[in-house]
Amino acid sequence: MTIKIINNYFSFLIAFSFFLFSCNPKSTSEKDILIPEKVTWSEHIAPIIFKNCSPCHRPGESGPFELLTYSDAVKKAKLIKFVTQTGYMPPWPADANYSHFIGERVLTKTEIELLKIWAETNCLRGDSLAEPKPPVFYTGSYFGKPDLVVKAQKAYAIKGNGTDAFLIMKFPYKIDKDTIIDFVEFVPGQRKLVHHVNGHLISYDSGRAFNYFTGESIHEDTRSQLMEVYSNMHIPYADKLQPQFPTLTPNVVYYLPGYLPPSYPKEMGGYKFKKDGAFLINNIHYGPSNADLLDSSYINVFYRKSPITRPVTEKQLGTFGVSKIEPEFVIPPNEIKTFHTQITLSQAISLLSVNPHMHLIGKTFWAFALKPNGDTIPLIKINKWDFRWQYYYTYKHPVKLESGSTIFVYGTFDNTRQNPRNPFNPPRAITQGNGVESMKTTEEMFQFIFTFVPYKEGDELINLDR
Repeated sequence: MTIKIINNYFSFLIAFSFFLFSCNPKSTSEKDILIPEKVTWSEHIAPIIFKNCSPCHRPGESGPFELLTYSDAVKKAKLIKFVTQTGYMPPWPADANYSHFIGERVLTKTEIELLKIWAETNCLRGDSLAEPKPPVFYTGSYFGKPDLVVKAQKAYAIKGNGTDAFLIMKFPYKIDKDTIIDFVEFVPGQRKLVHHVNGHLISYDSGRAFNYFTGESIHEDTRSQLMEVYSNMHIPYADKLQPQFPTLTPNVVYYLPGYLPPSYPKEMGGYKFKKDGAFLINNIHYGPSNADLLDSSYINVFYRKSPITRPVTEKQLGTFGVSKIEPEFVIPPNEIKTFHTQITLSQAISLLSVNPHMHLIGKTFWAFALKPNGDTIPLIKINKWDFRWQYYYTYKHPVKLESGSTIFVYGTFDNTRQNPRNPFNPPRAITQGNGVESMKTTEEMFQFIFTFVPYKEGDELINLDR
């Protein structure tokens, strides 16, 4: 793939268009709002809550309270009305009028009005015998019972000193036989503090000597000499033969606030999973804490029966990526500033998922592609960035991007006093820092991560919704 920089005039037009059209409403458009004479929980409200709220508002997930029963909803009726009227909930940052993804939690105008009327008319229950049963969830996973749970060898003691912590961690495992992973789910023990996780899969040859269950399991300085760190963690083989290190499959484990790992149909994705191995978390970032806490995060592994035929590839634009950020990525104090990055594809691809990433002063995000003939392909637009919800958005069908198409990405950052999430008061210059330091919550990042496979005829017809 090659990178091309567009001229300044074209950049201006695109940036101007971004600001002009960045105020689309969150809810989908409807010609008529049809409201029944009597709005009840059993007939109208329960289906909305169970579909859009309960998956997160249940024990062990990110919601701060439960929404699984009529009584749960009645207690929070006024709050439900407020957050849905304002568009704050359900959390779905992507503009549903620009592009569509699997699992969109975007309420229609009718649903928003139903919730409002129900809260204002004494929260009528209706026929309790006819109301739908609450969804049944598996405790400990968003997706259901995993095939394997890999726990850390010991809990990590988070210090209540108000500073960020960056670690390398090892999660060793041993199973009966080699198999194939469908996807991996990282479950944070301290959801409010785990900022991000990047991890690899380490696979050992059963014919060689190893002792990966011994050695350090947690290393607290990601800036140290990595080879020495890995040796202290007993990652290398123990027989002194070459190659010294086992096979590494990168980026198998990933986590951001709100992130759900993508799971693709049997035609795509999958990882070889050896019976002896470990998940090597090469970077886990804990945000500042004012209290001493223990974190016992774990990894859920889900197997697949079908063989790997079309492995997916992931690329990253912007910070630490394959494309340059223009202009230089420095956000001066008291300024709102827009940056862009881009890449031109040297082969046709089927785009599967995208993941925008910014930190606290992110304001808006926009990505699209231009075909060689000048046609525009919408990819994603986020009109109001929220650091707390950073989904890995998967399209309903693969998006074909022809060879020679260019992906353009624009991000706007608000480094003013008016930004309530600005970590500094008064504002100060914010950059991406150096190395691991750029991953501090108070530093910034501008990234666009996308997952794809080489294009095949008919990919546009594949249903990615599992």
